[in-house]
Order: sequence, then C-alpha cells, then structure tokens
Amino acid sequence: MADSSLIIDRIVIVGGGTAGWMAAAALAHAFAGAGKTVTLVESEAIGIIGVGEATIPEILKFNARLGIDEADFLRETKATFKLGIEFDGWRREGERYFHPFGAFGLNMEGIAFHHFWLKACAEGGAEPLETYSMAWQASRRGRFVHPQGGPQSPLSSLGYAYHFDAALYAAFLRRFAEGLEVVRREGRVVEVQQAAEGDITGLRLDDGRVVEGDFFIDCTGFAGLLIEQALTSGYEDWSSWLPCDSAVAVPCEREGALSPYTRSTAREAGWQWRIPLQHRVGNGYVYSSAHISHQEAEDALMSRLEGTALAEPRRLRFATGRRKDCWKRNCVAVGLSSGFLEPLESTSIHLIQSAITKLITLFPSHKNSDGLRREFNVLMEEEFVTVRDFLILHYKVNQRAGSFWSQVRDMPIPDRLAAKIALFEETGRIVRRDHDIFSESSWLAVAVGQGLTPHGRHPISDVISHDANLGRLSAIRDSIWRTADALPTHEDVLATTMNRKAF
Repeated sequence: MADSSLIIDRIVIVGGGTAGWMAAAALAHAFAGAGKTVTLVESEAIGIIGVGEATIPEILKFNARLGIDEADFLRETKATFKLGIEFDGWRREGERYFHPFGAFGLNMEGIAFHHFWLKACAEGGAEPLETYSMAWQASRRGRFVHPQGGPQSPLSSLGYAYHFDAALYAAFLRRFAEGLEVVRREGRVVEVQQAAEGDITGLRLDDGRVVEGDFFIDCTGFAGLLIEQALTSGYEDWSSWLPCDSAVAVPCEREGALSPYTRSTAREAGWQWRIPLQHRVGNGYVYSSAHISHQEAEDALMSRLEGTALAEPRRLRFATGRRKDCWKRNCVAVGLSSGFLEPLESTSIHLIQSAITKLITLFPSHKNSDGLRREFNVLMEEEFVTVRDFLILHYKVNQRAGSFWSQVRDMPIPDRLAAKIALFEETGRIVRRDHDIFSESSWLAVAVGQGLTPHGRHPISDVISHDANLGRLSAIRDSIWRTADALPTHEDVLATTMNRKAF
C-alpha cells in the first residue's frame, strides 16, 4: 500500500496573472471530482507583466478544453481575431511579408504546394508566395471568417487565434476557476518551507499564515520564487542568439479599421509590435540595450504611436533562455518562471498552455515521480528549443543595415537550425520534428519572406508542364481572391459572434 503521506491531494499555485489563473482553471477543471484541492496565492501589491496579448491557434484548444464559449471570451477580454503576423522591414527596409495561420495554396500530386510555386519561380511566371494565402488575402482586406467547407475550399485552410487583454483574460479565468472551487489566498510569500530532502511543504505569508501543499506550481514570473530561489534549478542563457534584453510597452488609441493580424516592424535595435484589441492597440519595442539606450527606445516607441497613449510606458528587462529543469522536486515552473522567449511569434501564452497541458498529462499520483519529471523536462526543453530556433531564423536571415542587424546576421547559430536552413536552401524541403508547434507553412513563410531561395525542389513537381503548372497556380489564386472579396469584415464577424447566445 502506498504511503498516504506521499499522495498528492493539495495543489498550490504561487502567483496569479495569466499563467497562474490558466493553471488554476485547467487543473481545477481536469481534477473536478477527484478530491484534490487547488489553492492560488497572489498579492495585489505585486504587479504582473501582462503585456503579451497575441496568441497562436493552439489557444482555441485550451479554451475548448475548458468549455469556454467564444462569444463570452470575446466580450470579456476585448478580444479580436488574428489570422497571422505581418513582418515589416525584416528582410530589408520597405519590404514586408506575412506569416499566415493556414496553408499556402493547395497541395498537389501528394506533395506540398510550395514545390509547384518554386517550379514557377524557376521557370518564370510565379507571383509572390502570399498571393496564394487565404489568411493574408483576407487580412489585407480587413476581412475574416471562421474556417469552414471541405478540403477543396480555400476557407478550410484558414487557422486563427486571438488578440486579447491579458489582464482581462486572467480575471475571466479567475472567475471560471473560483466557480470550480479554486481558493485564492491574498498575501506575499516571505518564506518557502522545505522538508529535509528538499521538497516544498508550505509557504509562509507576510501575515504569518502558512499555506501547506503537496505539489507546487511556480507562476511568480522572472523572480522564480520557488523553482530558482528555493530549488536552484539553474538557467540556460540564450542571449548570444537572441540578444534583445529589454522592452518598453504602452497602449494607445486605435485609428482606422480593426485589422485581423499582428504587425511586427523591424527597428534600429530590435522590433516593434502592434496588437489591435477592441478598445485599444497594444504597442511595444523589443530591443538590445547594447545598441540603443532605454530612453532612446522609449522615445522612439512613443513617437511612432498611431494614436494618443492611454498609459505611461512600462519598461521590462529580461534574459532570454530557460530553466534547466522546469520541474524540480515537487514544483513545476509555468510562464516566465520557466524561461523567456521574446514574443516575436506570439508564443508566450502558448508556452504557458503547453506546460499546463503536459503537466496534466504527466501529473503524478505520488510525490516520488522521477520518471514523469524527467519526461516533462525533456518535452519542455524540446518545446523551448523549437521556438528558440524559429525566432533565431528571423534574425539570422536579414539584409538590413545597422550594427544590431549585422551582429545577428553574422552570429553563429545552433547546429540543428543551420542544418534546417541548409536543407531548405538545397532542396526546398522543410522537415519538422514531432514537437514542432510551427507548421510547414510557418517555416516556409518566414524562410521565403526573409529571402531564402531554394536551389532545388521536389522532383514530383515536374510531372506537369510549365503551362499546366501556371494554369493551376492561377486557378488557385483566383479562387482565393474571389473568396476573400466576398468575406464579411472583421468587425462585422466580431460583432456577430459576440452577440451570439450560448446554448
């Protein structure tokens, strides 16, 4: 019989914000009726970062798993729809490309569409790759629709995510979690109590109360109060590949139509984000402090706002990298406490979601769970490394002027990314690993958008003639464009969806 003292019944989450309340909501939902308690400790006196407001399509799975109605979510978080990211000036000043959520064209003859596009590029007659993207053609027209139709419909290839107010999302999930009997404790942790072997046993708060638990989740942000300060997990620094170490963020009033995409604009020493919400626009400048001062970066951001600033700018400092062990002893780090990768591809909230999903899958029955812990850490390392390499690709392949851009263009990169780039340049092939959250279309969009030109393509692309190939490409383009022209506006779909009643 198992030692009852080792059974995990009391789950304690430290820190609120997006990470804390996502974890609380998901765990309470997953263990409803299982006899486990979930307690969240947070202090109103400790601020949250809360600037990550753009997501990738995986967020739909998280909300669906909790049974969250999309209409309620959109209303409560001031959310908008997102079809992808526009990259402005990343290859060269004045040029732009689009990373869509969804496929390019239509796969033919059993291989990816882009090999037929590459054939047209080599033989003459190809249009830009984004010509064949349903997501971009809808985005540039300010239009949106939920994915629908059969495999031959251009709309079936659409993927989408959201822009939302992270603080409102945390509040929304708090109400959801408390409805599932999650208990919130107000207070600042002043002592982490540990057993002789190192496991965390309780947290003493500033008013003297002690919150005891069997399993702890660290959502304390960069501080890593449990995973680092108490358990000394260690940190793997990746700033040599991703040298941006600072950001300044500010919301402003929106001017113009409500665009269904995020914009990332290359700047002097980094890049600027634009995230359109229902009630405002989120803006930020992610930069390398070795190439621009904090004040210069703030001044540059404020001078480029499209509307009146709605708050004072907030400065952030960070070290890109990850905890060496996201799960150590009886504690798992989720969110910024597990590591930081700049929000260039809107992966911050996804990494929270991914950690929670993996934790639920591997959640132990007892405290002695070395095998599950090792598996979790391996999976999270792979997730972080995959995102890291995708971000490095944006920087490595650029033709911009300036000391920052020269540095990242000339820097050595991880071997596996170098091999991936070399394979694409030689053959046009994009090989994805099992845990790669980015689709083949995502890697293709960034590689081509940044200026990589493959020398080869799949030989099956030559089974049709040049003229027949151009005819197929033209037919695909025309179908996509006709469909995009007929779509409702983003704002109309948003309003219609929010007015829908849940049954």
